[in-house]
Amino acid sequence: MTKSVKDQIHAQISGALKGAKFPIATPEDLIAAFPAGAETTCQVGDLKMTAGEAGKLLKASDFPFRSAKAVADIIVTRAGL
Repeated sequence: MTKSVKDQIHAQISGALKGAKFPIATPEDLIAAFPAGAETTCQVGDLKMTAGEAGKLLKASDFPFRSAKAVADIIVTRAGL
């Protein structure tokens, strides 16, 4: 069974943040936690999203994040995947 685009992007975001130290309290700290900062890119087929673009989907009330899964959950939901 092929993973959905949502699952693949979720896995890429989670993977990119696996080395991050949680909790992450600010958007700046979250962007800094990605391997290439705002330029870190997740891509599945024609869908391409950078960490900088994904960060625009987050709200101040989303912080602090306690896990990479929590970050990925919110981004894929708000991106409408």
